[in-house]
Amino acid sequence: MSKRDYYEVLGVSKDANEAELKKAYRKLAMQYHPDRNPDNKESEDKFKEANEAYEILSNPEKRKLFDQFGHAGVDANFGGGGGGGGGGYSGFGDFEDIFSELFSGGFGGGANSSRNRNQPRKGGDLKLYMDLEFMEAVFGVEKEVDFLRTENCETCAGSGAEPGTSKKTCEKCGGSGELRFRQRSLFGESIAVRECDSCHGSGQTFEKACHTCKGHGIVKKRHKVKVKVPNGIDEGQMIPLRGEGDLGSKGGPRGDVYAVARIKSHILFKRDGNDVVCEMPITFVQATLGDEVILPTLDGKVKYKIPEGTQSGTVFRLKGKGIPILNGFGRGDLYVKANVETPKKLNEKQKKMLKDFNESVTIESYDQQSVFVKKVKDLFK
Repeated sequence: MSKRDYYEVLGVSKDANEAELKKAYRKLAMQYHPDRNPDNKESEDKFKEANEAYEILSNPEKRKLFDQFGHAGVDANFGGGGGGGGGGYSGFGDFEDIFSELFSGGFGGGANSSRNRNQPRKGGDLKLYMDLEFMEAVFGVEKEVDFLRTENCETCAGSGAEPGTSKKTCEKCGGSGELRFRQRSLFGESIAVRECDSCHGSGQTFEKACHTCKGHGIVKKRHKVKVKVPNGIDEGQMIPLRGEGDLGSKGGPRGDVYAVARIKSHILFKRDGNDVVCEMPITFVQATLGDEVILPTLDGKVKYKIPEGTQSGTVFRLKGKGIPILNGFGRGDLYVKANVETPKKLNEKQKKMLKDFNESVTIESYDQQSVFVKKVKDLFK
């Protein structure tokens, strides 16, 4: 079966804000949570569907990709790499907060919260800006980008402990990795479970923290990756790099990286969607008598016949000479605007020739001027 639109799943409009998304998700989570619907496959599927929808729409980068490309923009099966956006909620603390508020103690939430916190969690997503030349964005290119991401500390092999020292049971949580608090919730008094802030859920602390990573077990390192930029990409559009983000925790997969296109301006062309606009100066004589000129296009130079009597500001359309349509077929158009340029620094002979010419031409040769003169006469009758 094809997936439903995520906005339809949550029952919200496409311009829903963060608060509206969370409210809609809370309602569905309460209705379809497995603890409230044991052995109900339909409720379980709806619960997973709501989780997936909220995971995507509550993440600004993933929501933007979904709005642009639909499920293809957020599904790893379309984008390649590992760790797509689907099904679980292990990488987002917001889910845990919602479940803690709704289900702690009332429907077996304590045990479930403990289990969820010990599950593998996906690493954090990263965003980077990728500078592209105008023509690289038009026809696509392969670019190498570099950025900082988390890696396991080589000094302590990710343990967080200084080599040669040992670990010990966390005194704050007694080795459970959890701290329990009594609180009142939607369903009465309950026990809330939180990850221990001393050992960060591991249940162990060290005699001495690693001098390199300061006990975190991870460090920031620069990473390089090649990005295949599709032809037709526009300013601000993102390319997902699956599994290239920060390390996951408890054996979880890496997060994703979103490469945002920043496109440099061009000396001749301006982009308008999939169309391209170019302005070209022509002489008074070319505009009057017509001429065959050389026009610049994205694909090179072409010959073009300017008809006689061309007025300044006339726009010529070259069909199919614009930007390739992203993830589609065909191209936009090229629009060339002809601007008649008035000559300067004429000598006396040239000026006399123009005066003689002007005296030889009647006003009927000028459509716009003759109409203007008639309107002025009518105005002051």
